[in-house]
Amino acid sequence: MMRRTIMAVAAASAAALTLAGCSAPAEDDSDGPTALTFWHGYTEADGEVLDQIVADFNESQDDYVITTETKTWAVIDDTLLPALSSDEGPDIVAMPAERMPVYADRGAFVDLTDFYGSDDSNTSELAEQSVDMVTVDGAPYGVPTGFVPLSVFYNKALFTAAGIDEFPTTWDEWVEAAKALTVDEDGDGTPEQYGLALPDHATVANGLWPSLLLSGGGGIVDGSTEAVIDSSENADSIAYWVDAIANDKISPTGLDGIGADELFSSGKAAMHVGGPWMSFISADNDIDYGIAAIPAGPEDQAASAIGVSMGITEQADDAQVAGAEAFFSYFFQEDVATEWSLASGWPPLRTDIPVESVEANPVVVSLTEIAPTGRALLPGVVNSVDVLAAIDTLTQKAVAGGDIDELLAAAQSEIQQAIQ
Repeated sequence: MMRRTIMAVAAASAAALTLAGCSAPAEDDSDGPTALTFWHGYTEADGEVLDQIVADFNESQDDYVITTETKTWAVIDDTLLPALSSDEGPDIVAMPAERMPVYADRGAFVDLTDFYGSDDSNTSELAEQSVDMVTVDGAPYGVPTGFVPLSVFYNKALFTAAGIDEFPTTWDEWVEAAKALTVDEDGDGTPEQYGLALPDHATVANGLWPSLLLSGGGGIVDGSTEAVIDSSENADSIAYWVDAIANDKISPTGLDGIGADELFSSGKAAMHVGGPWMSFISADNDIDYGIAAIPAGPEDQAASAIGVSMGITEQADDAQVAGAEAFFSYFFQEDVATEWSLASGWPPLRTDIPVESVEANPVVVSLTEIAPTGRALLPGVVNSVDVLAAIDTLTQKAVAGGDIDELLAAAQSEIQQAIQ
């Protein structure tokens, strides 16, 4: 399952290794089906259903057999390139979508342009931005397995106790609700209960602050070649939230994504921004929760989307590439895509699957309804790790009292250098 590990993956560094030309030679599999290995990091209920879908695919035809290997996302990120360089890697691999351009740039993945162009690929109805996340220089190098905007999970019991019967829809309403939900019973300046767990660094997929910047009318990059972080809109947005954290004390300072998970799961924070896995965390901790879109800022209502994608590695021979593409087509069949969504908790990847088809899972229904707020995070940006690290430094230092204008100027320089 994605949970916290995706945050570590977003901050990990890829080995600087070029893989072009190291594909394994084709093997003679004429006596049996072509064998493929598939690495993925879905480790709980979502992993079980993905493994079952792979098993069903294997049963559906006689030409290919896929074997899955479950690893953490961080282990995949750390070991993929070394494994491929020694021809011991997977033929198919799933990873956080914002990481895929890094590996595609190093020659690790097969260009899937022809696959997307095939009528049999079942990709024509995929959410456009989910494909944008794995497109580099106009070519797609992966297919999505998940694409969902960050959303707010909230503790219904704490809302009721505070007399709040409707979830806020604007930033101002959001902060006012968070202030009402913040409780400092002994008046020592450290609340026993926070209105919102708002990390200032290492947020889930590093997408929370980009969401706030977008909603405030700003941004991080224009396309994949120009940094635009140093703007008055971003300065205003950061100042707004620094004031809410530092002065209104709606959230602790110095909080990271794991700490935010823990605050919410222990009932010490009334709201938390996360993804589908928060439904499992809430249920495990007996929290009666609701799900809502991140409230609208002064310019937009936008939320960075968490994406996961599958790709075919350059290690795969022609028969294995054909097998992987056959599996992708199977995965995107309407019935299989619906099965995956219902069991994993992620909204449907196909835009033609109606809400009624997933109504058996209330989490999926809620996330599907707020899907239009989703924005791809740094689509096509190869050096996403360095860009996200610069944002982390900016927000953490700003919340700690740093000069916002100076921090934005520094981030502008770092991000421009990273994407050139």
